[in-house]
Amino acid sequence: MTAKRDYIQANKEWLIAKAKEEGVKTLPKGICYKVISKGDPSGVHPTTRSIITAHYTGKTINGKKFDSSRSGVPLACRLCDLIEGWVIALQQMHIGDRWEIYIPAELGYGKFSQPGIPGGSTLIFDIELLGIA
Repeated sequence: MTAKRDYIQANKEWLIAKAKEEGVKTLPKGICYKVISKGDPSGVHPTTRSIITAHYTGKTINGKKFDSSRSGVPLACRLCDLIEGWVIALQQMHIGDRWEIYIPAELGYGKFSQPGIPGGSTLIFDIELLGIA
């Protein structure tokens, strides 16, 4: 049981350290992000009811990739159907923005494990917003 607690604590500490890095900005509920490239700053932001199209890669803090759309078809779905961390972050993005987003476990999968993602994991996503419908 202590290994799990240690893992959760290591993830929290990693996120605290990441938030202090140069160029990393903070969003509500402890989500942090770094801009990789900017899209059209005059464009619209998606809402929770928007259908978004995005390419992404997801990793855990040890660098292990657990999912990616980059070698195939971009993700297309209603924003409100995604994890809370995506919902909060993507509402700040414009089409063409590419961000690396750091999501606390509570806004991802929480204490529940997913394939390739231990419970309590901070999630790292490289997300490029391609479209909003």
